[in-house]
Amino acid sequence: MSKQIFVVFAAAFALLPVAAKTQDYPLKPITLVVPFTPGGTTDILAREIGARLQTAFGQSVIIDNRAGAGGSLGAELVARAPADGYTLLMGHIGTLAINPSLYPKLQYDPVKSFTPVAFAARVPNVLVVNAKSPFASLADLVKAAKDKPGSLSYGSGGNGSAAHITVEYLKYVTRTDMVHVPYKGTAPSVTDLLSGEIQVGFTGATAVMPHVRGGRLRALAVSSAKRMKAYPDLPTVAESGYPGFEADQWYGVVAPAGTAAAIVARLNAAINQAVDSPQVRERLEAEGAEADPMPPEKFGQMIAAEIARWRPILQAAKVQID
Repeated sequence: MSKQIFVVFAAAFALLPVAAKTQDYPLKPITLVVPFTPGGTTDILAREIGARLQTAFGQSVIIDNRAGAGGSLGAELVARAPADGYTLLMGHIGTLAINPSLYPKLQYDPVKSFTPVAFAARVPNVLVVNAKSPFASLADLVKAAKDKPGSLSYGSGGNGSAAHITVEYLKYVTRTDMVHVPYKGTAPSVTDLLSGEIQVGFTGATAVMPHVRGGRLRALAVSSAKRMKAYPDLPTVAESGYPGFEADQWYGVVAPAGTAAAIVARLNAAINQAVDSPQVRERLEAEGAEADPMPPEKFGQMIAAEIARWRPILQAAKVQID
């Protein structure tokens, strides 16, 4: 046997264990890290996807909530994890597109530290106030904020969260001033909005529309470029006098950089099937969300494009971490 042939055979045998591992994946429980507290849109989607993966793979999917620093702590945890497909991140616009512009010492790179796995859904942010509030429209809210700058407070799931960024963007285009009250997650911010402790919220539709339907919150506008199919009477911010405004949240699963392509392909197929199932699609649409299955490569291109899109917006709005 020539030296060249021996080298080829040796390399092939060396790859056999890796091939076997990827072919048999998953052989143990998968951990899906949610970089926020329970109850928010990221957590809701993660649990829905986790349940579907558990059924598809016959392995447990553990939802691990690791909140902190606008989702950065959970993202850093996954970036440092072994690239074996058993630790995944339920990423979203904040962790994967906005944080690079907010945190100069970010301990991960959304493009280099992760392997894109699957896009999950796009969720419009909905501007809401307490149902007892005097504000019936975005114009009412803007007028009040201009008449008494700093008199209104808005809640978010934390510094750097999508809700924080969306309201700061709204303040920039409306030339208003509202006080930011950061919470440790979306759920407690909504709780205080329901009780009247804060006056304004602008977060994912899945977290607030059940309360709108229940008559406890009033929706004033939606952040998407077009009206939501489920709520056609709710105007967009853009058509309410601020053309070009668009600030939807989006969500997707990523794995540590270097995760085998075969594992990524299995996960992508399973997640796409989950979010595209009639049951999940119906549930998402009822909350104003939109499933959008795509291959990993397209999701990766989207992450890079969103980083570039938000950087000048954040700089112009002079968004700062409180």
